[in-house]
Amino acid sequence: MTVADAVGRALADLGADHVFGVVGSGNFHVTNALVAGGARYVAARHEGGAATMADAYARTSGKLGVLSVHQGCGLTNAMTGIAEAAKSRTPLLVLAAEVTSPRSNFFVDQTALATAVGAASERVTSASSAVDTVVRAVRRATHERRTVVLNLPLDRQAEPAPVVPVDPLPPHLPPAPDPAAVDALADAIARARRPVFVAGRGARHARAELEDLAERCGALLATSAVANGLFTGNPWSVGISGGFATPLAVELITGADLVVGWGCALNAWTTRHGSLLGPGAAVVQVDLDADALGAHRPVDLGVVGDVRAVAAAVRVEGAPGYRSPELAARIAGAGRWRDVPHVEESEVDRIDPRTLSTRLDDLLPAERVVGVDSGNFMGYPSAYLSVPDERGFCFTQAFQSIGLGLATTIGAALARPDRLPVAALGDGGGLMGIAELETVVRLGLPMVVVVYNDGGYGAEVHHFGPGGHPLDTVRFADTDVAAIGRGFGCTALTVRRPEDLAGLTRWLDGPRDTPLLIDAKVAAGRASWWLEEAFRGH
Repeated sequence: MTVADAVGRALADLGADHVFGVVGSGNFHVTNALVAGGARYVAARHEGGAATMADAYARTSGKLGVLSVHQGCGLTNAMTGIAEAAKSRTPLLVLAAEVTSPRSNFFVDQTALATAVGAASERVTSASSAVDTVVRAVRRATHERRTVVLNLPLDRQAEPAPVVPVDPLPPHLPPAPDPAAVDALADAIARARRPVFVAGRGARHARAELEDLAERCGALLATSAVANGLFTGNPWSVGISGGFATPLAVELITGADLVVGWGCALNAWTTRHGSLLGPGAAVVQVDLDADALGAHRPVDLGVVGDVRAVAAAVRVEGAPGYRSPELAARIAGAGRWRDVPHVEESEVDRIDPRTLSTRLDDLLPAERVVGVDSGNFMGYPSAYLSVPDERGFCFTQAFQSIGLGLATTIGAALARPDRLPVAALGDGGGLMGIAELETVVRLGLPMVVVVYNDGGYGAEVHHFGPGGHPLDTVRFADTDVAAIGRGFGCTALTVRRPEDLAGLTRWLDGPRDTPLLIDAKVAAGRASWWLEEAFRGH
């Protein structure tokens, strides 16, 4: 057994069941060893796509994500996806082949690359310690919620290695929260008359505990964008807080006298640059990471601890809080964007993206997993397409790179094969990541790919256009994305008006043996509402 074999087998023994990548000479053997150990290898067409697939798989499945890349250029190709994962605190392990001679054309400082984007770095330095290094790297990734680059020097990979049995890591048990801090949180909740809970990614495992506490204190429930779907079906949920918030959610969150961020950064996006936090509101933040408390804005109280444990420990009983029959009726009638009336802005040959998104929500099965790219369009699928729970929405937006949406949806689809995968892309990001459409076809994923096609980089058009700046660099001739989809082997249709979506109904009623690509020619007359809010903060 070589070091490469030992590393791959150890990872499989530690529970790595999927590995995403592009295989070259440097990562060939370790990837095959993972497959021999029982992991499924998913070949991407670009390392950037593979990194995002692994990230999305980890987010949606709750398991460790694994990426395998070639030395040097394989790692640099993957860096945007690795940066996104690192900024999102995704438990992701990157197997990176490495050359150590500065004279090699593949040489780059791979440790420095990892550190530059916020990832941790480990290295196999000997055959005898290789398995221990793998265990340490996996423990860091899962227990510390880190993206870890594990460098595998080529000369070490070929060395003989001892056979070392590997036991699964025990579950990580976070430290119990400080009772005094929990009591202070209970006091703050008891004093509140209009409490709102905003749950983030760190709360996605704690729905039951948060709903129970909210019921006892009368709190309304909201989420950050990445935790969208956590409170689906709860009558006191006002949806997403931040740029995607409905007018009713803005009114209610702004009117709160207490806002508690549960595993939520309370950053500029979730708070609309602070405007959603009323001037008299007390702000509390609960997070496993002490450094996260108050990182984006001052808080009146910070509680270090696991969200589930803290919520379960809070003792508050019988407060009416924000809830009333009248408010329940308002939330039921106007709690979603699709319930908010809008002036139809469809054009002769272009559909209003709100009309498109509402119709898609009506037609698509409720059991879906939605992946969203970045761009001017992104608020429409995020806010209009309902999802069954927090595992039904994958939002790789921490680095705000376009081009990740298709790969995001592939990773999410493999994590939830029981649901219809829906990729929502702009034409800019969609064309940037278009190579992975071949991956969708090759894997036989019954995916619906919706391209909100406005013929340009809409965010820049609407950001700079009102100032009279030339827009030639961010506008493009109309692209027949449907034809491109057919070239990859997809079923495809062009949508300019609601009735064109009849092709979606036919596809849904059929065998779904090819992916469906929808080239939606959307009206581009003005910025989306969330982008207008974002620009106000610039």
